[in-house]
Amino acid sequence: MARLKPWEVSDELWAVIEPLLPKHQRRVRRPGRKRLDDRLALQGILFVLHTGISWEHLPQELGYGSGMTCWRRLNEWHKAGVWQRLHEVLLAGLRAAGAIDFSRAAVDSSHVKSPKRGAQTGPSPVDRGRSGSKHHLIVDAGGIPLAVILTGGNRNDVTQLVPLLQAVPPVRGKRGRPRRRPDVVLADRGYDHDKYRKQVRALGIRPLIARRGAENGSGLGKHRWIVEQAFALLHHFRRLRIRWEVRDDIHEAFLSLGCALICWRRLSSLR
Repeated sequence: MARLKPWEVSDELWAVIEPLLPKHQRRVRRPGRKRLDDRLALQGILFVLHTGISWEHLPQELGYGSGMTCWRRLNEWHKAGVWQRLHEVLLAGLRAAGAIDFSRAAVDSSHVKSPKRGAQTGPSPVDRGRSGSKHHLIVDAGGIPLAVILTGGNRNDVTQLVPLLQAVPPVRGKRGRPRRRPDVVLADRGYDHDKYRKQVRALGIRPLIARRGAENGSGLGKHRWIVEQAFALLHHFRRLRIRWEVRDDIHEAFLSLGCALICWRRLSSLR
């Protein structure tokens, strides 16, 4: 059996995604053109996510419809909360398999260029003031992405520490109450601020944040590398390396989908 290309949706993945998609009833009178099959549209979206190609250049010979059709479907499903629910379903599957470790979490951010500007962009302090955005990510002790936030490139990392912790969804998969708070959160010197340490403690989480001015060799690096690895996986999707979308919600849709796919790969490796 031929191996599927990265953007081709397997039967197993489709069985997870299909129930989450909104249902559409075709009109009896004046039905118009038949709606593109959802699975094909999803593969068109994944092709753009993986390759970074512009929507208008989506190859028609693939059979995934036009780039605009796939863009509309991405937007429609994002508004319906499909990508967030998919992420939560996969996190629950990972927890049921004992693959999520809430004993600690790690946070970090990564700057991406944003040539077309738009909402959630700003002058980047690391790119000569050019327009950019930041991806803020929190992962569990094994590097599984729990939540991601998009901000302008000029936002201070520490301001997103508490929002990141609050963005972690309730993770089901085991008997009892869902889990959404790690025991400990690890962060580098960019998050060093006592005000935010107090806010983290108020959530019942112990902050382990490197101090500015302290000597190197705090030991946090041997645990924090997992978030850097998660960023490498996330930015392996070429559409996330540079933000080409003017609309921030479309880029957020790609971010959520990218996190869900990373979770799916981890879950598939356990089977």
